[in-house]
Amino acid sequence: MELYLKLTLSILAGTAVFAPIAQAEEPIQPIRPVQQINLAQVELGKKLYFDPRLSKSGFISCNSCHNLSMGGTDNLKTSIGHNWQEGPINAPTVLNSSLNVAQFWDGRAADLKAQAGGPIANPGEMAASHTLAIDVLESIPAYRIEFKQVFDTDKVTIDEVTQAIAEFEKTLITPNSRFDQWLLGNKDALTAMELEGYQLFKSSGCIACHNGEAVGGNSFQKMGVVEPYQSPREAQGLAGVTGKDADRFKFKVPTLRNVEMTYPYFHDGEAQTLTQAVDIMGRLQLGKKFSDEENARIVAFLKTLTGDQPSFMMPILPPSTDKTPPPKPFG
Repeated sequence: MELYLKLTLSILAGTAVFAPIAQAEEPIQPIRPVQQINLAQVELGKKLYFDPRLSKSGFISCNSCHNLSMGGTDNLKTSIGHNWQEGPINAPTVLNSSLNVAQFWDGRAADLKAQAGGPIANPGEMAASHTLAIDVLESIPAYRIEFKQVFDTDKVTIDEVTQAIAEFEKTLITPNSRFDQWLLGNKDALTAMELEGYQLFKSSGCIACHNGEAVGGNSFQKMGVVEPYQSPREAQGLAGVTGKDADRFKFKVPTLRNVEMTYPYFHDGEAQTLTQAVDIMGRLQLGKKFSDEENARIVAFLKTLTGDQPSFMMPILPPSTDKTPPPKPFG
């Protein structure tokens, strides 16, 4: 933690020098502090993120599927939405999502703000509409006051709602993993087995897609390069956005940050453990069958990518009034 604090202070002071770090040329970079943030929007966005009143039932919030105490996901193959509907795809983690090239597995949202409005109006998720969600928020005096203070507006719109949620999500980074400590010069941060796993991760070709600060999230790749991937769920991937047949089964490469916490794995949640995931990815993407020992070494490395989890007080949500529409039965 001391190394990370020193790095943070040097960045804020404008005196950070990264060249002397022995691991500076590695294809993975340590997560750096958020450079620009609007604290007023963050505090409002935090309330909205945890507020189930944005859903039609009054029971589902952003945190329901992207639980910040569970690695930013829900540890289900696919999430459960309105009226107990089973979703079509695995919920990706919200942690470090600001580092992604785009949002959702198929990249249909360009950024966090564009993503934030989707689940609210999705009939299989929160099942409200933007109009209904805004009506609820405007019926709560404390929210009207806070939106006025934060955005200087007398009328709440979905634009301010999604902006605030996105600003809060930008703070959900997880620095100071043991691997980051190693990157920052602490040679004792990793064991020999974990280092061997990292070297194998690189030499086998995993690093071609899983690189950068997020160890992924910065490209779209076909699932099943060497062998076709058999999935019980229908998902077109990037092709559903571009309409191009060449983009079928291309998905955003998931971040491997905190990956030991974000099981099950893949867009369909079919890999229950890291051992399974490493085996499948080795065979289907790289044409390589890892031995049990090699698999264990890679898994040991992956577990070093767990960083400091977001820490904050749970928000006290503004109380409803008699004019607030009552929740509808959930199921």
